[in-house]
Amino acid sequence: MSGKRFKSSTRDIPEVASVPPHVAVIMDGNGRWARKRFMPRVAGHSRGVEALRAVIRRCIERGVEYLTVFAFSSENWRRPADEVSFLMQLFLKSLQKEVARLHENGIRFRVIGDLSRFDPQLVGVIREAEALTAANTRFHLSVAANYGGRWDILQAMSRLMARHPGRGEGFSEEELAGELSMSFAPEPDLFIRTGGEKRISNFLLWQLAYTELYFTDTLWPDFDGAALDLAIESYNGRERRFGRTSEQLAAAGGEPRAPHA
Repeated sequence: MSGKRFKSSTRDIPEVASVPPHVAVIMDGNGRWARKRFMPRVAGHSRGVEALRAVIRRCIERGVEYLTVFAFSSENWRRPADEVSFLMQLFLKSLQKEVARLHENGIRFRVIGDLSRFDPQLVGVIREAEALTAANTRFHLSVAANYGGRWDILQAMSRLMARHPGRGEGFSEEELAGELSMSFAPEPDLFIRTGGEKRISNFLLWQLAYTELYFTDTLWPDFDGAALDLAIESYNGRERRFGRTSEQLAAAGGEPRAPHA
């Protein structure tokens, strides 16, 4: 549970900045990128790690504070066993290779999700990386692995009921939000999905309530700093009203960007 209270888009009116403080990404299209090049799907996943490095660099350059990426969903276990095995090994090797660099650059690393199905060696490396970077504040990188938005809400409710065994009901939104996997971060301002699909696929269901959604046909291995700039440009063209009218936004000092009904 986070000790800091972040504004909720349904309870409060969050501040709007030209650079989204928190960006969430579904990194889709690795397999298709590889197939287009007559390469095995796993080659796309390897190239996807390089794309993530580039996006982290550009996020820091632009002033983004939090980046949360969907690396492996709770539904991805349905994929072919050899691909799942490769993804687990890629995650392990990437962490072993990158954690020192993350730490040197002041990046705090976290993994959200149910790690109970992962190999103990991988879990150990994850926990070591989290511990090493725990005091870093320059940038926050969170990786969702064996994560599902419904699982997140259910486990948050279970924890809340365990903390208050005699209560049974009457829990507030703020109390539940404090038990979610991402309670340590503000809600995402901008959600990006690469690869052409237009759905959120059980990712951060609670947290994306008022997040601006951006979908691109660019496959993840081809998504770079310039592509991130385009997503942020699109974000800056949105009118973030949080339930208000355009007129109310203008009266409060906001800049209406387009007419809305």
